[in-house]
Amino acid sequence: MVQLDELSGRRAARTPAAWPVEAERVLPTRRQAALFVGKAWCFRMQRRLRDPAGARPRRLERQLLVAGGRRLAVSYSALYGSGATAEQALQAGKVQNLRVATRYLHGLVIPAGELFSFWVQVPRPTRRLGFVRGRELREGCVIASVGGGLCQLSNALYDAALTAGCAIVERHAHSRRLPGSMAALGRDATIFWNYVDLRFRPPVDCQLEVTLDRDRLTVAFRALDAAATASAPAVRSAPSLDIDAGDATGSCDSCGMTACFRNEPAPARLPTTGTAWLVDAWWPEHDAYLRAQAGPQDWLFTPLDSLRLGLGPYRWNSAGFAAVRQAAWLVAARSWRSRRLARQGAARQRAFLEMDEALARHYARGLPFAATHLVVSQTLLPFLWREGALGGRSFDVLMTRLPLAALQATLDRAARAWPQSPTLADFRADPALLEAEREALAAARRWVTPHSAIARLAGEKAEKLGWHLPAPVLVRAPRGTSISFPTSTLGRKGAYELRAVAKELDLSLLLGGPVLEGDRFWDGVQATPANGALLRDAAVVVLPAWLEDQPRRLLQAAAAGVPVIASDACGLDGVSGVTTVAAGDVRAVCEALGCSIA
Repeated sequence: MVQLDELSGRRAARTPAAWPVEAERVLPTRRQAALFVGKAWCFRMQRRLRDPAGARPRRLERQLLVAGGRRLAVSYSALYGSGATAEQALQAGKVQNLRVATRYLHGLVIPAGELFSFWVQVPRPTRRLGFVRGRELREGCVIASVGGGLCQLSNALYDAALTAGCAIVERHAHSRRLPGSMAALGRDATIFWNYVDLRFRPPVDCQLEVTLDRDRLTVAFRALDAAATASAPAVRSAPSLDIDAGDATGSCDSCGMTACFRNEPAPARLPTTGTAWLVDAWWPEHDAYLRAQAGPQDWLFTPLDSLRLGLGPYRWNSAGFAAVRQAAWLVAARSWRSRRLARQGAARQRAFLEMDEALARHYARGLPFAATHLVVSQTLLPFLWREGALGGRSFDVLMTRLPLAALQATLDRAARAWPQSPTLADFRADPALLEAEREALAAARRWVTPHSAIARLAGEKAEKLGWHLPAPVLVRAPRGTSISFPTSTLGRKGAYELRAVAKELDLSLLLGGPVLEGDRFWDGVQATPANGALLRDAAVVVLPAWLEDQPRRLLQAAAAGVPVIASDACGLDGVSGVTTVAAGDVRAVCEALGCSIA
């Protein structure tokens, strides 16, 4: 954070040239450190007296970013500087502190003339709130301190505030200028809770945009509606400087001065690298990918360690991880709630999203800050993004369905084709959730999936896996005569298309699940429950679905040698024995069936 004199508690006034060389440096003592703490509390009391209750800056409200809001100013700074191995833990800690502080500032609305105070908006950095050890500059040393590194955020705020034409009410410069930092350009603002503050007043109504991507912190001032027409003298729109914040200044973790009481032995330090796998529903393809990619420094977050416990459906291979974290109580609550949900409807979909959010938040709270790369199940992705857990990290996504925006657009097309369906338009997710997933998928490094339709959407980001073909569940008897529909009767599974085909070709159908489109849906069609004979009596398995995430029964059919006709939405391109047709194309299904049953 800030460079402070251990004895006075005030900012040191030395110039960079005045810093003692290594041989002359006097090691700080515990007595000096205790005295510094006492002095700091005195200065905090002075701050409180200088800010009487009626004149203190107020806590401002956060809102979703205004769509299309014009950026008035933007400041960029690199998240990772020194590449020294000994510094990686504190670098990761600094990024974690920025990650936590960002939650309090992103979306903050600052009315014109309102006094912004950094320490009114951001609480005191404590471990309870998620802050960790980061780099703090104090009396010539870069020490490890909870909340260390927040000066990078205050620097960027000050830099953007200057560009946006804000009136600077309080700002303190660093007394030591590290190479490549904002301080080297005179665009810095040091902070120390809570008496060394950054305060300013914007000239127009604005909103803060504070985000972390893989390598960079972005701080921007965005104009609200009233500010969009501000005159040129009131708002400067010149871009801020893009600063490389890297430096080679060592900290207590790498200075080599082991006699100093602040120097911790190496075993006390946290791991500096590792990937965290945040998984949910088990797919054999994704599990094989995990086994091939995970290393001994990685962490596994799974709802339940089913392989070790011998229960549950979460059969992720947990062997060889540095740590395995579970969410047993959430699994129990999810199971209890799921059994009480209707088989179809908006309430069911909302409940699943709420359960996904609860699991994502549970994972985020336990996520080690040293995990600089994540592999995330898609169901958790938008919630982790909104929590800020993905900021400052690279991440890959285990894709288990279409992106929500594409999924709902597909449902809209199907609902227009079959407006009589009670299920195709019964639920749409919150647009804010769709936007969060869109942003997260755009920031992801790779989309990992065996589903060919999803892989096509991913483009260059796709990591296409092969489908896992199960062992055949039967020995093929003489070919059956019925058409098997291997799922519940739902509009999104192509039930309307298959009904039209069955009537035109006078087909006999075997149904693989309950009828959820209405009790009389199959009137006029010879359709009976399969009762275990779905593949045994099938001439062909047909699924002209608009949406199909896990075509497991189609894979079983292909493995057993039963011909399959599936829409392109099933994602089975290249699987032997599968004929692909366009979703919603009744005529194509008729032609494919005519060839298959001839």
